[in-house]
Parts: sequence; structure tokens; C-alpha cells
Amino acid sequence: MKKNLLLGAIFLLLFTAAGFSVYANIEDSSKSQLPANSAKNDGVIRVYGPGGPLGPMKEAAEKFTAETGIKVFVTAGPESNWINQAKQDADIVYGGSEYMVRSFMLSNPEMINEKSLTELYPRAAGILVRKGNPKNIQSLEDLTKRGVKIIDVNGAGQLGLWEDLAGRKGLIGGISQNIDISVKSSAEAIEIWKSNSKHDAWITYESWHHRLTDVTDLVELPEAEKLYRGTPITLTTRTDNKKEAQQFIDYLKTDASHQVFQKWGWK
Repeated sequence: MKKNLLLGAIFLLLFTAAGFSVYANIEDSSKSQLPANSAKNDGVIRVYGPGGPLGPMKEAAEKFTAETGIKVFVTAGPESNWINQAKQDADIVYGGSEYMVRSFMLSNPEMINEKSLTELYPRAAGILVRKGNPKNIQSLEDLTKRGVKIIDVNGAGQLGLWEDLAGRKGLIGGISQNIDISVKSSAEAIEIWKSNSKHDAWITYESWHHRLTDVTDLVELPEAEKLYRGTPITLTTRTDNKKEAQQFIDYLKTDASHQVFQKWGWK
């Protein structure tokens, strides 16, 4: 009887120890799977947004870091590529237009600190064409000519952009019939532009030419015909680096940062 009790006690002890060991390993494993950049109060500012403003945003971030010593990581591209990570560690979110941020707020309620929402600089729409402008496109009217093939970005800050431009001149029908393909993001448009030379034009922001000087020429519209959209930026509600993040936003509104944005095609 005593022997059986002793064996039972030993078995129970071993089982309990083994169970604790498994539990501990599970805990360690779950911690190791957390993103490396999810640390809180680390003083690193994590910024997320679309690819359009990446050029000036990244350059301004580098200048800010050089002046203050505060690191800024900018992640840009289609929202679907970064939204899951941003929900965990974003300090700042910016948009390629006001409607983009407003739409983001509707899709991600309670993630954005609405009181901190501010506007940086506007940028104008223009027409990107092939190097050398082989179709001699000089105006919106030229986009209605037979044989002109247009790429349309139906989203990513450009939703309705061409229609707003064309509508003021009665050109909606003419341009619409020459749209060869519609895509959801500028990243898709760039990939198509570079891989298929049959497309002649893309109504988008002038700023994209500064990122694509090797494969595009820019046809600027007359000032009276230009259409501008904003570049909003905001803190998130989950940031633990609020002081440093607001410091970066304030830096983006300085004359030095404005000059950076102007260099990349902003007004």
C-alpha cells in the first residue's frame, strides 16, 4: 500500500513539473513571436502611410534624427502591407490626401488621435507621360485623342482625381474611353508602367515624377486647371512616444521641412 502511494506521489510530482515546464516554454515562445519593434517608451518614432509622400517624409526624418538624435522609422506603401503592424506600434499615420486619412479613421475607429490631425503641404495633379513624350501630350484635351492609353489609379489618394480635372472642361467622356486599365494603388500603376510600354499617360500627382524621373516626363497643367490635395498627418491613440512623435510632426511644419517637400514636388 505504502509502495503504491509512494509511486503515485512520484508520478504526480513528475507530471506537475513537466506541465510547468511545457507552460513556461509556451510563455517564452509567445514572447519571442512579438514583433521586435513593438517595444514601448523606447523613444523610436514609427510612422506609417502611403508610398506617395515617402520621399520627403524619409528625407525629413533623416534630417530630424541628425538634429535631435531621435530615431524615426518610416514604413510606406499600400495600407494592406502595413496595417497589422501599425495597429501594434504606430506612433504617427500620414495620408496622401485628406480623404485617405478620413477613410482610415472610419476603417480603424479609435486608432487615430483626431485632435492631433494637422495638414502639411498640398501637391498638384499633373500628367505623367513616357520619356520624350512620344504621343506629344500637352494638355488634358490630348488625353481624349484616339490611340492614347491611360492608366487610372482608382484609390491611394487619387480616387476621382482625373474626373475632377476633366469635369471642369467637359472631358469626362473623352478621357474615360481612353482608360486602358484601372488599379487600386500607385505601386500597381508603377509596376504596369515599367513592364508594359503600351500605356501613354497617367493622371496623378506631379510628385510621382520626382520618384520616376528615369521612366517619365511631366506635363504640368496650367495653374488655373491644377487640382491640389493635402498631406495630413496625425498621432495615434496608442503611441507611448507622444512627446517625441509630436516633436517630429512640429519639425515637419518648419521651413526646412517645407523646402524638402517642395524639392519632391509639393507646393
